[in-house]
Amino acid sequence: MSHHGEDQSSKSIQFTCSMHPEVLSNQPGKCPKCGMILVKKEDAKKEMSGHKMVGMGTRGITRPMMDMESHDHKNGDDHKDMSMSAMKMSAEDRMKMLNDHHKQTLWVYWTVVLLGLWMIASPLTFDYGKNVVEPSGGRDVWLSLADRIAAMRWSDFISGILLIFFGWRSLKPNRPFSVWIICFIGIWISMAPFLFWAPTAVAYYNGTMVGVLVIALSILIPGMPNMISFMKMGGNMPTGWSYNPSSWPQRSIMIGLAFIGWLASRYLGAFQLGYIDTSWDPFFGEGTLNVLNSNMSHSWPISDAALGTMAYTLEFLMGFMGGTSRWRTMPWMVTFFGILVIPLGLVSIFLVISQPLTVGAWCFLCLFSAIIMLPMIPLQIDEVIAMWQHMLQRKQKGDSLWKVFWKGGEALSTENDKRSPEMAELIDKPLTVLKSSIWGMSFPWMLTIPTVLGIWLMASPTVFGIGIETPFSDINHLGGALVIVIAVMAMAEVIRSLRYFNVLIGLILAVMPWLIEDVNIVFVLSTSISGLFVMALSFSKGKISETYGLWDKYVV
Repeated sequence: MSHHGEDQSSKSIQFTCSMHPEVLSNQPGKCPKCGMILVKKEDAKKEMSGHKMVGMGTRGITRPMMDMESHDHKNGDDHKDMSMSAMKMSAEDRMKMLNDHHKQTLWVYWTVVLLGLWMIASPLTFDYGKNVVEPSGGRDVWLSLADRIAAMRWSDFISGILLIFFGWRSLKPNRPFSVWIICFIGIWISMAPFLFWAPTAVAYYNGTMVGVLVIALSILIPGMPNMISFMKMGGNMPTGWSYNPSSWPQRSIMIGLAFIGWLASRYLGAFQLGYIDTSWDPFFGEGTLNVLNSNMSHSWPISDAALGTMAYTLEFLMGFMGGTSRWRTMPWMVTFFGILVIPLGLVSIFLVISQPLTVGAWCFLCLFSAIIMLPMIPLQIDEVIAMWQHMLQRKQKGDSLWKVFWKGGEALSTENDKRSPEMAELIDKPLTVLKSSIWGMSFPWMLTIPTVLGIWLMASPTVFGIGIETPFSDINHLGGALVIVIAVMAMAEVIRSLRYFNVLIGLILAVMPWLIEDVNIVFVLSTSISGLFVMALSFSKGKISETYGLWDKYVV
């Protein structure tokens, strides 16, 4: 009797797959379509009613592969025993998912076709030969006015035709090359206005906005072309790490900083291209105009500020690319993103801090852009290290580095990130989300004080009334800026050892002022003592809050 009751009870419980709700079973097991662990039907309904969307679904569009990648992110005990073999999918299932996904994102490629029509109509609607302007500062450019007008007309016209053609081809699934070509057309549309010194403001703004839309529509909103067909499922926590460096809170702060930098650079680019007559500067007066029209700036064949806009465009958009395990699934993208942010970011910062030495003036918005760029470096470096750690581990297991770099590698575990808050919690818990966005970056007083001292060193020549184009000012401007850059970068725990460079810089600042004759003794003492403090504070690494797997031994 009791046995019969137990049978009735077990039969009343149904199990289903959260990815394929049409699959129903009276027994627990694995989904025959995707291999995922079946969950109770009631639990699946609760999950759907609670709108617990993760991965790509959080960006307002269904992206099946990314949903599967992090499906067990916070689903409780039902998936704790999931094995790596349960995450395998057949080629047939992947192709079916790719086709289903393409149907859901078909509107994207129709929009690309419409943007192609827009680009063809743009030179006809907005006459690029009317109300033309010349670049700022009377600089010579590599094209005549007639050639600039013709180049922009033909660029927009040809780009429009290509968008229509490849957008139309992309209406059929499994055509990744067409989608990638659309992406590169978007990059070209963004670049053409400053390469050809677009003669009208409307051509510049049209190109920068349409270019961003095309890039987003090709590889951001629908996801990477055909990634469903090869991406490996698994956990999104790097082995041995205490947090996920690819989580959305971690990336959101990068996206926000890049967008602010984009706005500032586009404004400066608009001045150099001649669309506005002056550039706002609340602190340095004519300093910004002197920098933007300097010989160093004029030596570039294109607008250096507009080139910075392109860099920020790519950084902003690449922040959205991939899911929460992109350190594992998209090493190539994390590498290129890291190159944009770290080495190219450092070049940009050093060009800005050298302005008093090379131009004899400061540019407020240039300095602001450098301040925006600087924290992006320590915020990005952890994701790069997690990616290289994974590639090293896959290499040790016999995988091809080349294949892993371009297509990702098999997951080493099924562990998922249960620590990071959802971005939907930002309104209710802003501090919680903000704190999670800077995990891996700590602010010990041994680095905070040198940062403040660096600011003082840069400001002290003005405080002591010393001219900006003197050797005394050069020492403080360059030395103080380097102290700040090193200290802020060393706030990233994975590269905390970088602080030792400030020992050398502090020593130079302590000694150099005494070797220069006829200088204010108070100024010399200020610089020298500041250098000694920077030097002394740079030996201790301070508290390390997180763990980094194989990289822990390098956090010294």
